[in-house]
Amino acid sequence: MERKAINPVTWSIDMGFNQGEVVSGHAQTLYISGQTAMSKEGKPEHDGDMAAQLALSIDNIEAVLTEAGMTLTNLVRLNVYTTDVDTLFQHYGVLGARLGAARVAPTTTMLGVLRLAIPGQLVELEGTAVA
Repeated sequence: MERKAINPVTWSIDMGFNQGEVVSGHAQTLYISGQTAMSKEGKPEHDGDMAAQLALSIDNIEAVLTEAGMTLTNLVRLNVYTTDVDTLFQHYGVLGARLGAARVAPTTTMLGVLRLAIPGQLVELEGTAVA
C-alpha cells in the first residue's frame, strides 16, 4: 500500500492529521465500528474520565486492527465523536501520542454530539484502515 498525504494547507499537520490521503495499491479495506471505553466483557469503563476513555477507545481500535492483521499504521481515517469537545481537547494528547508513536496521521473529523449510545461514555472512535 502506498499513501500520499494531501495538505493544501499545513495547519492540520501540527494538529496530527492530514487534510486528505491518496491510497493506492491496496488489497483490503477495514471499516471499524465506533469503539468506546468498553471492557472485553462489554461493560462501560472509566465513567467521566475522558483521558482513560480515550486510551481504552484507541486500545479497542487497535484490537480490531490486530484481529484483521493490521496495525495503527494502516489507519487512514479516524472519526472522533464526543459529548464534550472542550474536555476532549484538554486530553487529545492521549490519542495524539498513540498516533504519533505509530507515525500515522489519519484524516480526522471531530464531532460534538449530545450523547453516545452508552450512558457515561464521553468519546467514540470510528475508523477506516487500508492494507
